[in-house]
Amino acid sequence: MEYKSPVYGVIAVPIEKIRANTYNPNAVAPPEMRLLYESIKADGYTMPIVCYYVKEEDIYVIVDGFHRYRIMQEHEDIYKREGGMLPVSVIDKSLDQRMASTIRHNRARGTHDVDLMSNIVKELHELGRSDSWISKHLGMDKDEILRLKQITGLAALFKDVDFGRAWRPVESEAKENKPSENGNNEKQTENEAKQKNQENG
Repeated sequence: MEYKSPVYGVIAVPIEKIRANTYNPNAVAPPEMRLLYESIKADGYTMPIVCYYVKEEDIYVIVDGFHRYRIMQEHEDIYKREGGMLPVSVIDKSLDQRMASTIRHNRARGTHDVDLMSNIVKELHELGRSDSWISKHLGMDKDEILRLKQITGLAALFKDVDFGRAWRPVESEAKENKPSENGNNEKQTENEAKQKNQENG
């Protein structure tokens, strides 16, 4: 079967049936939002909202185009002019693929919210996706993925990371330096014992 891009099947959907996703890390500053409003006011909607259709609930969940959706939500003049309908391009993908698609759409524009990006990495790991998969599908290098993992602070996310021999968990260092009952730490006590053995030898 010949492939046909989703954009050739754009449909008009009532805004009341459209929902934002919970993971979009793209932020647009107020000046850019005003410019987007002026653009839509002057030129109309020239790009569809990309959505995933949830058949059981008869709703469309946004993959890309949240801010174009917001313009209609927040500006009555746009809502009335468009009859409350938004142009929608539908894609049929699993959650992890939709998350990756959102990031790919966003990477070249706007500013990512670091906390939300780190949560996306966390969720993708929970869905069983490796660092290599995330790197390939989200366009991130391994250092960026590592930094985002560090933000979440979850040890489970570091299972794919190959640390050098010099790296030791903080817990290990704490145990080594833990004071003993007589007030000396364990390492100091061990060194004193070695010194006594040498003197007796």
